[in-house]
Amino acid sequence: MTKNTDFVFKKQYFRFYGQVRFEKGNTLKILALGDVVGKDAVTYISANLRNFKRVSKIDFTVINAENSAAGNGIDEASAEALLNAGADCLTTGNHVFRVSSFYDYLEESKLVIRPVNYPKRCPGRGYTVLDCGFQRILVINAIGRTGLDPSDCPFDAIDAVLEKEKGNYTYSVLDIHAEATSEKAALANYFDGRIDVVFGTHTHVQTADCRTLPGGTAFITDLGMCGPVDSILGVQKDIIIERFRTGMPKRFRFATGEIKACGAIFELEKNSPARVTAISF
Repeated sequence: MTKNTDFVFKKQYFRFYGQVRFEKGNTLKILALGDVVGKDAVTYISANLRNFKRVSKIDFTVINAENSAAGNGIDEASAEALLNAGADCLTTGNHVFRVSSFYDYLEESKLVIRPVNYPKRCPGRGYTVLDCGFQRILVINAIGRTGLDPSDCPFDAIDAVLEKEKGNYTYSVLDIHAEATSEKAALANYFDGRIDVVFGTHTHVQTADCRTLPGGTAFITDLGMCGPVDSILGVQKDIIIERFRTGMPKRFRFATGEIKACGAIFELEKNSPARVTAISF
């Protein structure tokens, strides 16, 4: 990375504060978008996100960007494009370390985070606290352990963050990047009433289960993806079909064509249960 730390911090600081609209006493609306798949999806979000935020009166935007680089993973170009498009925070997942040239950016940025339950020696941070007008938003990123590479216990890692940051934030958001729907639901219910917004990412399919849990946490199992519609999870269909038919390895290539962005809007108000609605554009 060629930029120095002070320059990057100042650029991100002013970019973030320039977007703040939220005023004390209002309902806070958080937009969360699912895994961004490929360069075409980044271009689509760059062209459409700000208008969607304006029409929907969004105050804070979280995007999972772990597949946003041209090949796979996330790089500086895709991160900068999504932040400039109107994202306030980028979460990631199991592909976050795919591009080694991005490690310095992860170390320096407060706006791009990686799973909190990865080893501490890994580049980057697992959570961040960002100002949104009169409010402070805690965003945590965690990765599941079912069907993915080994990682530390997400329950313990998230518990540790909540304890450490107690009293330092107004609202909290958790992105669970996981394969198993049961693992996402277990984490959401374990933190019900302690984290305001919980959503799943990774599986690229938007689930039809938006709900407010008994303790007041708003939850959706998976946001879906921002990527090509005529595809299998964002990848060219013939590649995936051939893999299933033969069991042979085949290099993934992102599909092209019509793009759709999927996610959810969460509405938060102090002393009231959070609400969630699935969206696409």
